[in-house]
Amino acid sequence: MSRRSRAVAAVGILERRPNIPRTINVGSEILCTDNSGAQILKIVQVHGIKTRLRQHPCACVGDLVSVTVKKGPIDLRKKVLHAVIVRQKKPYMRPDGTWIMFEDTAAVLVTPEGDIKATEIRGPVAKEAAERWPRIANAASIII
Repeated sequence: MSRRSRAVAAVGILERRPNIPRTINVGSEILCTDNSGAQILKIVQVHGIKTRLRQHPCACVGDLVSVTVKKGPIDLRKKVLHAVIVRQKKPYMRPDGTWIMFEDTAAVLVTPEGDIKATEIRGPVAKEAAERWPRIANAASIII
């Protein structure tokens, strides 16, 4: 087996994450929490997920997903864009033993390289997403 790099890249850190339940299915509609103009996103694909045959790929906090804009400006709709999940409703336990959950499931639109398309992020961002995506951490107002 090959070893994964622990270096911080613009696309995210490639190290083992804590056991966060993957509960956001392909086809789910989630909120867009940045000021790009998009309001509702539909998940089309989850990047970096290898599942068994006929099992749907699911996402969790910090995952890169492909989305389409369901509600928003015309120039963003009917295109496949990239987004990072920053909050999820399902409670999960952190390695220190604390449980955390958010009141909604939300994502931020990003470029394929990992840059944020908008200038600000509304609402809190999970610590797991901020550690994996440093450019999202820079734009976040609250990191929980």
